[in-house]
This record gives sequence, C-alpha cells and structure tokens, in this order.
Amino acid sequence: MKALDPERFTDYIENTARTVVEMYELIKPGEMVVVGLSGGKDSILTLNLLSKFREDFNFELKAVSIDEGISGYRADGIKAARKFASDMDVELIEKSFKEEFDFTLDDIVNQYKSGCIPCGVFRRYLLNKTAFEMGADKLATGHNLDDEIQSFLMSFARADFRRFTKFGPKLDRIHPKLVPRIKPLWKIPERDVGIWAVMNGVDVHFAECPYSHSSLRAKMKNYLNNLESRRQGTKLSILQSFDKSFEFPKKRIKMGECTRCGEPSSLSICKACEMIEEINKSR
Repeated sequence: MKALDPERFTDYIENTARTVVEMYELIKPGEMVVVGLSGGKDSILTLNLLSKFREDFNFELKAVSIDEGISGYRADGIKAARKFASDMDVELIEKSFKEEFDFTLDDIVNQYKSGCIPCGVFRRYLLNKTAFEMGADKLATGHNLDDEIQSFLMSFARADFRRFTKFGPKLDRIHPKLVPRIKPLWKIPERDVGIWAVMNGVDVHFAECPYSHSSLRAKMKNYLNNLESRRQGTKLSILQSFDKSFEFPKKRIKMGECTRCGEPSSLSICKACEMIEEINKSR
C-alpha cells in the first residue's frame, strides 16, 4: 500500500472542511464562534481548522470544555483541551457537571440504562448555556461524517422524525437563547480524523468513554464499520441520501423557555430540569 503524503492529506482535510463552511455558509463575517472542546481528536481538529480559517472568514474564536466527572477518563481530555487551546491562542472556558448540577456523571450513571443518556442531556444543556453567556453566534462541534449518519440511522430506526431537523452541517436559530450549531467536519470520516491526528503528531485524547460501550450508538458504529469494510463508500452514500432529504420541508419545532431554569425548551420543563428532579429524589 502506498504511504500517505502528510502534506497532501492535511490539504484534503482542510479543503473538505473549508468547502463545507463555504457551501453551507456556516460562518458569517464578524460572528463569534465557540468550539465545544473535549480534547478528543474530532474537537481538536475542529479548533485547528477554525483557527486557520478565522482570518479568511473574519470571525472571533473561543472554546468551552465540559467536565462531566468521569474518573480515570475526563481529566486527560481536559488536559489536552487546555494545551491545544493555548497552542492555538484561543480562550478556553471550563465548566463542570459538579459545579453546575452538584453531581458528576459517575454519581448518577447507575440510574440509567446507558451513561450516554444523562451525559447527552446535561452536556448539550451546559454547552449551549455557556456558549450563549460567552456571546456566541455559533457553537461548533466535532461531529464528523460517521457521527452524523449514526445519529440519522438511530433516529430513523426509532421513527423519531422530529430529530431530523437537528441534522445537517448547520442548524437555524429557533430561539434567541439557543445557539445554532455548526459541524465543519460534516463530510470527513472519523477514520480520516484519526489519521490526521497521528500523522501530524497532535496531542489528543484517544481513549473511548468507559460508558459508551452500552449505547445504541456504539452498536450502530460497529455495524456501519463492518458494512463499510465489505462495501467501501457505504457511509458516504448514506450521507448523500440524507443530504438530499434537506430538499423536503421540515416542521419547525416551537421553542419556549423552561419554567424552572429559563433555558430554551419545547416543553414547559426542560429535560435537564426533569432529570435533575428525578436524580435529587433518588438521593
């Protein structure tokens, strides 16, 4: 097998992301973009690319890291996030489940079938709240091609068609306090993100979350990887099929505010507040 040329491979990564930013108009001049920086390969690459793009697209760049409280795992990710943000000369704001909710993910994980359930709810809540407080116009996440098609197929399998409005490289602002998310890595496979990090000697947190193995996403990921190994190009074909669905009208979710915390919610009480109440009752 012919060895990959590091310079050409890095150019491919940068050009792919730049095309997504331009084609879908992810960033407008003068905006402030906050990157959700976990310290993993995807969020590190996202910050790296946007740091390179910020002069060309004329935007301000900051980052936020969330410490969920996972012993033996999260500390290394936060360490990598701090180092890379410093290397890129990007301000990093750190938040944690403990300081915000008075519990860690380790404290509550046994109350749920999968640790990904409470983690997803509270991470999204805290990322959006913090990005809004920072004055962000956009919240950039490290969702890559694999992440997107996994989420798409999971929602499809559950017949949860309401979630289709949350897919795509850019989400609309549907509430003043809900910061629109953008996904610069939307057309970059997870495998290529890993190759980029190793090839360029970037210090990233490669470890898998100890709670991820029990999730439906982990099972979907394994299935798609096996399918791709037998029929190369399957993942990209799924994404292209999904991309065409953008042509169909999507029902806009009506957003209000949670009566308890004041954060954006489609219900009178947001999912985070609902789960906090359940958790406190069980203590």
